[in-house]
Order: sequence, then structure tokens, then C-alpha cells
Amino acid sequence: MSSAPLPDAGSNWVDRHAPEGLKPWLKLGRFDRPIGIWLLLLPGWQGIALALGQFRRAPGLYELWLVIGFALGACLMRAAGCAFNDIVDRDFDARVARTAMRPIPSGRISVKQAWAFVVLCSLLSLLILLTLNLTAILLGVGSLALVAAYPFMKRITWWPQAWLGLTFNWGALMGFVAALGAPRLFEIASGSVPPDLIIGAFLVGWPDISAFLLYLGGVFWTLGYDTIYALQDIEDDAMIGVKSSARRLGAGVRRGVAVFYGVAVIFAALAGLTASLGLLFWVGLAACAAHLVWQVVRLRTDDGAAALTLFKSNREAGLILLSAIILGSVPFV
Repeated sequence: MSSAPLPDAGSNWVDRHAPEGLKPWLKLGRFDRPIGIWLLLLPGWQGIALALGQFRRAPGLYELWLVIGFALGACLMRAAGCAFNDIVDRDFDARVARTAMRPIPSGRISVKQAWAFVVLCSLLSLLILLTLNLTAILLGVGSLALVAAYPFMKRITWWPQAWLGLTFNWGALMGFVAALGAPRLFEIASGSVPPDLIIGAFLVGWPDISAFLLYLGGVFWTLGYDTIYALQDIEDDAMIGVKSSARRLGAGVRRGVAVFYGVAVIFAALAGLTASLGLLFWVGLAACAAHLVWQVVRLRTDDGAAALTLFKSNREAGLILLSAIILGSVPFV
């Protein structure tokens, strides 16, 4: 049985180039739609950049590994999270036009096979996590509760997009603490780190207020862009009883997204102010804010295709903010 492109995937490398037997697995992990990887990854990179900028630390080989490791981890954990979400939502997905042909509801992958996929991706992610310091590891383990609860939020609250914000932006806290330079787990296990240094690094290795502000900004950013994304399914969601911020806001979706984005920019500004970032941060933040304003202006509640395009443009919004943090860390500006 041939695997056709999914409705919201567009032209993608999986459908064009992947072997036929791998396509269902790659689609289960959403590798045909990499925008989710970017949106999960960018807060982590922003957290790393914020820590280096705030404490004026020059990046080295370990920081290069953080950039690579967080990218690999985002691919794996997003794949595991999407597969878990599809396992939980398989009955809902079968009744929604946009999701009915996903691998599980279409029968191309069984539930047991999907669970094996989740376990494999999680174990590979764990190997990456164990290269970080103890605080980052604990934060990574703590994120599992957010991931596990997310698929059920659409059943119990009108604001599952807010929970997604709490989940997707957790990397901002992890990236920040991972870049603080505390002893890594393998260094502790080797016995090369004195016990008093381990305890001290653990006590001071938690996120600074700037990291929490960046995280909160990301939560509202996600609340905005995922409300836009939810416009694609608003009619099907109403028929099957799935809740979303788009349904809750109704005709006020544009106003709601504008508020969410405005709060996101305010928290990002407070993060930059607390971290004492330079002038170029503010220039970049202004560019990011302009991009978000453009999204709100272009938003139409009755145009699902345009909503998907606007949603995907948040990769650029996240990259602009990342660039702003990096440039704001330059010491001579």
C-alpha cells in the first residue's frame, strides 16, 4: 500500500525520497513536518545563548555539543511525543479529515509498534541527556510529566495550547542550566570531581530569573502560534468534542493571539533586561515583534491553509529571537 502525503505536510523529503517501508515510521515521528522540531529546539538554543550572554562565557567544544545534542534530542523527543500523542488520540484522529491518514488510525502501524517506537526514541534521548550536568538531567526527567499529560488536556480544558507551551519551552530552562558549566554526570561518575564541588554546582546550577522569564515568554508564544494552528481543525473539533483555545476564543481569535504575542514579547524583553544584554538584542527583539504583528494582521479565522502558513512562519520568529540574544551578548555593543 502506497503512502500518500498527509494533508498538512505539503511537499517534503519523506514523501519524495524516503524508502516506502520507512515512510510510515518517519510520518509517525512527524519527520515529514520538521516545523515541530524547530519549535521544540529553538527555546533550548535560546536558553543556551542566554546563559552564555548573561555570564559572558565564550563558547567552546562543550557548548558546540550542546547545540548539536539539543538538536538531536529535539528530533527524538518530538518524534516520541508525537507517537505517544497519536496512540492516545487514535480514535479522535480517525474522525478528523486532516489526521485520518496518520500511520496509526490508517492501520499502517499498530499500537504495539508505536509503543516500541516511543521507547526507542526515549532511550536514545536519554543517552544524550546523560551527557549534561545533574540539574539539566533532573529538569529533563521532570519534563516527562508535561509530555505525558499533554494529549489529555484537550479533553479537560479549553487551553491545551497553554499546556503545550509549558512543554515545548522547557528546553529554555534545560539549555540555560546545561550551559552554566557545572560538572557533567560522566565527570561525577568518574570520580574526578570533588564531592563539595558537586554539591555546590547542584545548588547554584538552577535557572536564573532571566531563564524563567524567557521560558514564560515562550509559553505565551506557543499559546499564540498553536491557537493559529488549531484553526485548521476548528469545525472537526467542534463535532467530536475536542477543546482548543481557537474554539474558546471564537470570533476573538485574532485579538487573543495578539495578546498572547504581546505578553511573549514583554517577557522576552524582561529576560534580556535581567541578563543585561546589549543594544542589538533590542533591535532583534523589535524585529521579532514586527514579525508577530505581521502574523496577527494576516490572520483569518476562516482560512485553514493560511493559518498553517502563519504557524510555520514561527520558525523565523524563533530564529530572530535567538539571533537577538546572541547579538545582544556581543561585549562591544
